[in-house]
Amino acid sequence: MKRGRVLVTGMMFYRPVAGVVYQVLHYLLGLERLGYDAYYVELADWWTLDPRTGEISADPSGSVEVVKPIMERYGFGNRWALRSQDSEMGITDRTLRDLVRSADALLNVTGQWLHDDLLECPLKIYIETDPLSAQIDVANGDAKTIEHLNAHDLHFTFGETIGGPDFPVPLERFEWLPTRQPVALDLWATTEPPSRALMTTVTSWHSDNKDRVWNGETYFWTKDREFEPFLSLPQLRPARFEMAVVGQPGVANTLRSMGWRVEEAAVISAQIDDYRAYISSSWGEFTVARDQYVRPRTGWFSDRSACYLAAGRPVITQETGFSDIIPTGHGLFAIESLEDALAAFDAIDEDPTGHQDAARAIAAEYFEATTVVGDLLERAGLV
Repeated sequence: MKRGRVLVTGMMFYRPVAGVVYQVLHYLLGLERLGYDAYYVELADWWTLDPRTGEISADPSGSVEVVKPIMERYGFGNRWALRSQDSEMGITDRTLRDLVRSADALLNVTGQWLHDDLLECPLKIYIETDPLSAQIDVANGDAKTIEHLNAHDLHFTFGETIGGPDFPVPLERFEWLPTRQPVALDLWATTEPPSRALMTTVTSWHSDNKDRVWNGETYFWTKDREFEPFLSLPQLRPARFEMAVVGQPGVANTLRSMGWRVEEAAVISAQIDDYRAYISSSWGEFTVARDQYVRPRTGWFSDRSACYLAAGRPVITQETGFSDIIPTGHGLFAIESLEDALAAFDAIDEDPTGHQDAARAIAAEYFEATTVVGDLLERAGLV
């Protein structure tokens, strides 16, 4: 007997790349395994990314060609709806209206602007995956952000330690409840050892359209400024570091000149199986976090890094305060300097099997989908 019905909304069709698809899929699978009927609905006025051309398009068929087979593979073939501009795909309008009204809750993953039809859901839960920007907007009195957040009944955030002594912004108007990204561990399980002795990551490079200013201080969104202190790593540990980066003119050549191996992130992220294979083939992950997560010590952790852990691939990543919650030093390393990164890398090399086992154990204890989703639903009053 099913425990209820929960809808999930997000940006899976808008941006049908592997990391975004997995983010949604892990929620859907977590809900199903907890005994809920889970549906994905994406109702928006925006166009979608066409993976065939790499361009934003009014025609969502290219996006649907990627996402629909994945939904069918995992049992959600008749449980999704897309409304994009004039396009209506998936569940019919009448069925969709009935679903929204009869659902127990809506999980708004990544905090998308809610279409009017979704406002009829009795319990709307905002899941913030990128902390700090909304808190600054609210403190600055941004009416649009406040209206958007007011449309939800509960507000969860991946910033598990926001509001702590290093967090610069007063938390006003809204109560922020900590959560983290769920991972369906069986999707990442492998008995194969890494086929490449490379620390890898999949990342964007430069973006400044989401910078925020608080009390005259800028908190940056871009990743390149955070990678800068670590760019000499391949010179200190040659032929061991690779970055799959979103293509920008000159970036790949600059990285290669410093000893990095470089892949095109769009190619690796085009299909979920290729993305999983890339992660599973790696020795581990080396990455950084955005300044907006690091300096305010938000406690944020990457959903991609959680997938590396689930695949048994140790992770070296920038400290955001997550070490206050998740154990580090074995399978997972929180770093603040180049020296920290080198020490972590050498520790993994000295005992790769031990760190692989520790990575899997961390994923199982802290990121397993039914545990994370179940905890969220319990605090939302649904369990």
